Amino acid sequence: MNKMEYCNELMVRLEELLFHELSGCAAWKVEMVGVDFIQSKNIQGNTPDEVIRNSIKEIVDSGLVTEMTHKIGGKGVLLTLNMKGCAHLPKEVRLKKDGVKPYICPLTNMIMDQLIEKLGYETSYLSEIEIDEKTGECRTRSAIYEDETKIGVVCDWNEELPPSL
Repeated sequence: MNKMEYCNELMVRLEELLFHELSGCAAWKVEMVGVDFIQSKNIQGNTPDEVIRNSIKEIVDSGLVTEMTHKIGGKGVLLTLNMKGCAHLPKEVRLKKDGVKPYICPLTNMIMDQLIEKLGYETSYLSEIEIDEKTGECRTRSAIYEDETKIGVVCDWNEELPPSL
């Protein structure tokens, strides 16, 4: 077993345990998983697009994913990330096989953290993870709130997305 397999196995167990945690609160407190890596980098940018592109460059250059693209839509509150060759895809596949819907994406957490840290975004949360183990692709959708005026903005995210993976 290589080091990445070992790390993914640890994350599978953690995610399963938090999923089954009795109070149901632990699963919503995982947005910090993965952010130490990106915080150790000197991410720069004055706009969401710049911060996201520079974060993606660090993530790709580190080998955590082979390809990663982004789009902000949904009246400015929907962040969609598309990834190929993610180092954590085996974790999501294993969770799905074990009957647990994946809900922790360290790479998405990194991007959202940088929006908060560098641009002062109010809050964010990961809404959905879709995986396709056959193609090695995944997509996450997250809500990102620049400030309190954006919180509560309602839109149909599905209108802006291509069909599921």
